[in-house]
Amino acid sequence: MWLIKLSWKNIWRNRSRSMITIAAIFFAVILSVLASSLQEGVFDNLVKNVVSFYTGYVQVHQKGYWDEQVLDNSFPATASLQHQIIRNKNVSALTPRLESFALASSGDITKGALVVGIDPDRENDITSIRQKIVDGRYLVDTDRMVLIAQGFAGKLKLKVNDTVVLIGQGYHGAMAAGKYPVKGIIKFGSPELNDRTLFMPISAAADLYGAGGMATSYVLSLHDLTRLQGTASAISSSLGPGYEVMTWEEIMPEVMQHIRTDTNSMKYIQGILYLLICFGIFGTLLMVMVERKYEMGMLLAIGMKKRRLAGLLMLESMFTVCTGCILGIVVSIPLVYYLHKFPLRMGGETAKAYEKFGFEAVFPTSANPSNFITQGLIVLAVGLVLSLYPIYKIIRLDPVTAMKR
Repeated sequence: MWLIKLSWKNIWRNRSRSMITIAAIFFAVILSVLASSLQEGVFDNLVKNVVSFYTGYVQVHQKGYWDEQVLDNSFPATASLQHQIIRNKNVSALTPRLESFALASSGDITKGALVVGIDPDRENDITSIRQKIVDGRYLVDTDRMVLIAQGFAGKLKLKVNDTVVLIGQGYHGAMAAGKYPVKGIIKFGSPELNDRTLFMPISAAADLYGAGGMATSYVLSLHDLTRLQGTASAISSSLGPGYEVMTWEEIMPEVMQHIRTDTNSMKYIQGILYLLICFGIFGTLLMVMVERKYEMGMLLAIGMKKRRLAGLLMLESMFTVCTGCILGIVVSIPLVYYLHKFPLRMGGETAKAYEKFGFEAVFPTSANPSNFITQGLIVLAVGLVLSLYPIYKIIRLDPVTAMKR
């Protein structure tokens, strides 16, 4: 007990020296937490933009649809089929879609469009599409109107209440053509979706394409994303060989590859960061040992055993490192939360480079509590391991040599 009291008094006996050591740990924790939270936040935002905003986490198609995405590869959207899918306990919501391509015209401007027939209420449960409306109103089931993505509306020079003409090929080669008022304009985080997408109620899309009661896909959201592959496999087994069940990783392999590449790159960056942290902490410990060399030699000369002196220094190091870690975590929480609510936004050439890959140039942090705990424990472990250096010096310390000025 007396060692604990003495070690605590020693820490505050030289406040400036202790504060330098605590500051090294403090800033090490903040840097490591920010780096880890930024990495996780950027990847979460990327997946959120491209996956949960449109593709969903799992999709169900008729077998062969993904290789040949045409209306002829659609399937009957029956209540029994929906029940069979939703029966999986990890499926939180399901919505049907009828997707196809068409030429969209306004005046003398014509562009290719991805036309998506949706169930307005169920689609909103999965993709929160209502929140993306920047002008106008959201769809209802009985509408014969459309929502158009903001970038696409700009290309066609369309505003709310203007009319867009759609021309394409319907189910089994039928002619598809129609005129639809624009009820609302939506904005996607993904520039690729923002520049070519148009939504209408699935009943209106079925009338346009002559595909009543059909769907090209079911889009699913999940309760537990860590069970993504297991859920997809279970649904595939229950539906049989006539359907294909695909996760977002299979639907968008380029996004997954991008995440893996950046994750590997971040490992090297974090490795360099931890190396800098080690040098910072070790430098302060080295300074402490040089300053206290005479003190250590004197304590040994008056009879204090090296074992107890080593224990005293270890306790001091533990108090100092723990204090720095706790303060670092406490201060990093509001910093990370602020950057989560008000993320970094890149402009200029950087933003254009990201848009070429279909990503929004926004870099939020993740507010996941595990980041604070994990990074705090890593820095704590590093600090405690480096604290073994003073113990090593104590074991090799000669009192007479240490007290020489």
